[in-house]
Amino acid sequence: MYFYIIILILILGLLIGSFLNVCIFRIPKNESIAFPSSHCSNCNTLLKPIDLIPIFSYLILRGRCRYCAEKFSVRYPLVEVLTGIMFMALFSKYGLSIHLLFYLLLTSLLICITFIDYDHQIIPDGIVLLGFAFGLAYKLTALILLNQSVEILSSITGLLVGGGLFLLIAIISNGGMGGGDIKLMGMLGFWFGWRGILLISFLSFIIGSIISIFLLGTKLKTRKDPIPFGPFIAISTFINMFFYEEIVLWYFNLLIQ
Repeated sequence: MYFYIIILILILGLLIGSFLNVCIFRIPKNESIAFPSSHCSNCNTLLKPIDLIPIFSYLILRGRCRYCAEKFSVRYPLVEVLTGIMFMALFSKYGLSIHLLFYLLLTSLLICITFIDYDHQIIPDGIVLLGFAFGLAYKLTALILLNQSVEILSSITGLLVGGGLFLLIAIISNGGMGGGDIKLMGMLGFWFGWRGILLISFLSFIIGSIISIFLLGTKLKTRKDPIPFGPFIAISTFINMFFYEEIVLWYFNLLIQ
């Protein structure tokens, strides 16, 4: 039974990943994510369902448009695979639960944010607001359906700590941190509370520093090139989702040694 469920979760992830590709491409251009239907950006031919099967259509067509042979970006199947893997990993962690549902929603938003920020150095307000809405729905659902205590004070504190910390950094660095990053951290602080957002903040700076040093050291980037911070925040949030308890336990064990 478990095998069949995880396969269904994988298929769901691939389908959502295909939809995220549309969002990543259209949202920065202020285009509708619903209309027109998916089409080739070169010849504008509407793609048929057989052309839109995640992974398989790309492989069968060898990464090209069926109608004009224009080459498609390899990112399309990569986003689909990434989303599918994340969905399976979350299912393995949380099982079939309300927690899984909302973490799947948050993960989808973070994947979308990651690639939009990488491409355009922006984090759309609409996605962040949707994240706030999902976070509020998550907490209300946990309270009403699961009868779990909701640490509203912790969520509000997390919002203020996450957004406030990055706002302070933006002021001190004279714009070194973007407004989208500030709002994103506020939203994640609302989701995970002040404890979670402190870990996410710490990890994002560590990961960001390591990757930035690598990019500058290999001359893939120069000091004048912008390095989007959103992907580092997203990666840190994923680590927090999967390993928060283990990291906190390791830290406290380190302190008492």
